[in-house]
Amino acid sequence: MKKLISWNVNGLRACMTKGFMDFFTASDADIFCLQETKLQEGQIEMPLDGYHQYWNYAEKKGYSGTAMFCREEPLSVRYGIGIEEHDHEGRVITAEFPEFFAVTCYTPNSQNELRRLDYRMTWEDAFLAYLKKLDETKPVILCGDLNVAHREIDLKNPKTNRKNAGFTDEERGKMTALLESGFTDTYRYFYPDTEGVYSWWSYRFKAREKNAGWRIDYFITSKALDEKLAGAKIHTEVFGSDHCPVELQINL
Repeated sequence: MKKLISWNVNGLRACMTKGFMDFFTASDADIFCLQETKLQEGQIEMPLDGYHQYWNYAEKKGYSGTAMFCREEPLSVRYGIGIEEHDHEGRVITAEFPEFFAVTCYTPNSQNELRRLDYRMTWEDAFLAYLKKLDETKPVILCGDLNVAHREIDLKNPKTNRKNAGFTDEERGKMTALLESGFTDTYRYFYPDTEGVYSWWSYRFKAREKNAGWRIDYFITSKALDEKLAGAKIHTEVFGSDHCPVELQINL
């Protein structure tokens, strides 16, 4: 059994002052992925005994960025998706293991007034092509902040957010396309009808207190792994960021 954790930490240095290491240690994960580290190389020392560390930094300071910590040393690690246009923001790390690929992703946000929606659509198509190519070789475990609530059940206020970033028809359609390409939303695999469990809450309007949240952090796996899926969790009890960690257990 392998345990994987994914967490958008919304600035790792800040999260470190809010209990990050306590959760990291207690979770005892085989693979632990981060999004939105907001770091440049050398800005943090992470003495994580027993883990191999991989970091992808955005060129822009204090922005985006991903990391992956693995107990088992991967066969290979790649940064980005191999398309120059998409590889300046430190959004993707792929680690290859004997039986699968682990991919952590911080999907671009469409932003206020959807000013980045066109770019987001281009990204989505390129990223899906990348995942499908990996899947031709061996199964994929994708995790991260994918910046979309897929269905109305995945956010507190679907009607008022219909044309907002993260819940546009276009973004939701891209998630549908991903799943229809042979991938599984692991949380919904176990909890198809569960409502009121979210992974992100705005810092405004006391959203977390009211549980006015969105489920935008995922573990998505190749359909070939369905029978190996053992459990999924959303750690709503964990603070330290405006997102909480999500977890996958899988028999590999």
